[in-house]
Formats: sequence, C-alpha cells, structure tokens
Amino acid sequence: MTTNSSSLNSSFHAYISKLRWIKRWGLKRNSVEENVMEHSWEVSVIAHSLALINNRYYNGTLDANAIATAALYHDASEVLTGDLPTPIKYHSPSILTAYRQIEHQAELELLNLLPEKLRNDFRPLLIHDEMPEDHARIIKAADRISAYLKCQLELKAGNQEFISASVRLTKDIKENAGPETLFFMQHFVPNCGLTLDDLILATHHQIAPPAPIDPIIIGYE
Repeated sequence: MTTNSSSLNSSFHAYISKLRWIKRWGLKRNSVEENVMEHSWEVSVIAHSLALINNRYYNGTLDANAIATAALYHDASEVLTGDLPTPIKYHSPSILTAYRQIEHQAELELLNLLPEKLRNDFRPLLIHDEMPEDHARIIKAADRISAYLKCQLELKAGNQEFISASVRLTKDIKENAGPETLFFMQHFVPNCGLTLDDLILATHHQIAPPAPIDPIIIGYE
C-alpha cells in the first residue's frame, strides 16, 4: 500500500521543538531561567516516580510509562499560547474561563498538525480534558513539585521574588497531596537542595544528611 508522502508532511515536531524558547515565571526576575521544554522533562521524571511509588508502596495500578509520556506533553499547547503566569491565570473566573478556552483550542490545533493515523494515539496526550483522571492527578502533583523545587532554587540564590510563590505552592501541595507525593517530598526533595559536591559526599556518608529545605517536609514526618 502506498501513501502520498506530501499528505504526511507535518509541522508538529517543529512546533514542539520551539518549547525551549517559551520562558516560565514571566512576572518574576529569575536567577536561573527556566523554559517549558526543560520543565516538561522534569515533570515527566517526577510523575514517573510518583506513579511507581503509588504502585510499589500503596498498592496502586498506575501505568507509570503512560503517565511519564503524557507529562512530557502537559504544557505543549503553550508553544501557541505562551506561559500565562499563575497569578494572572487565576486572577478572576472570567480570565480563567477565557484561558481554558484558548488552551483547548491550541491543543486541538496541535493535534490537527499530526498525520491523521497518529491523532488517536496523541489525543489523550494533548487534549487535557481527555486524559485519564488518575494520570492527570499524578501529573498535576508532579507539576506542583517541579514548581516548588524551582522556588527553593531561587530562594537559595537569594531571590526574594519567589517567597510568595513558595508559600502558595507549599499550601497547595499540603492540601492536595496523595501518599505518593508525601513520600516524594520526604524522601527525595531534601537532597535536591545539595550541590553536586555535597551529593557525592552524602552518597558516601561523608557528610550528615541534609535538613529539610522547607517546613513542608516537617509536616510529613
């Protein structure tokens, strides 16, 4: 069976590759800039770990590989919409509703860039409303943790602009955390505040374990 090669030409991955140019945290001065592509990778690896923690420690049945894949695309629509800062997005119900409509249209635009035979496979990855609920829950938790770690990085660098965001994210994580999130915050997050040199020393037990990088950890002990 032959296909018309011109009908298979797609700009989908050309668009996705531009995520590296979409900056996050646009309303704040950043000591270390973060783009949507690297954020998506971090959310994916955290989500993968959260799903496996849920399965191994809490008798879950999550598809960790599917969740990791979906997490890679969780902000893909921002290549068309840009990253709207959270304080603006949630400033009022009307702004949030309008943004959700724009976001959904951008998701459809990306989906339709794909060759037709691939669209059903990508649909639950790109269309947020069609993602399985348990996948969306894990990815949202990973998204919060990634943002929380970014705040700690900025605060450690002396950037006070991230204080309010850190407080908000601490509250959000505490109020919405499942058991896998509590596990991750207690057992993985503290070492994220170490330098590479200190990580090597800590691995070989040459320095004391790090103190929690935020009071959020204390509440999970």
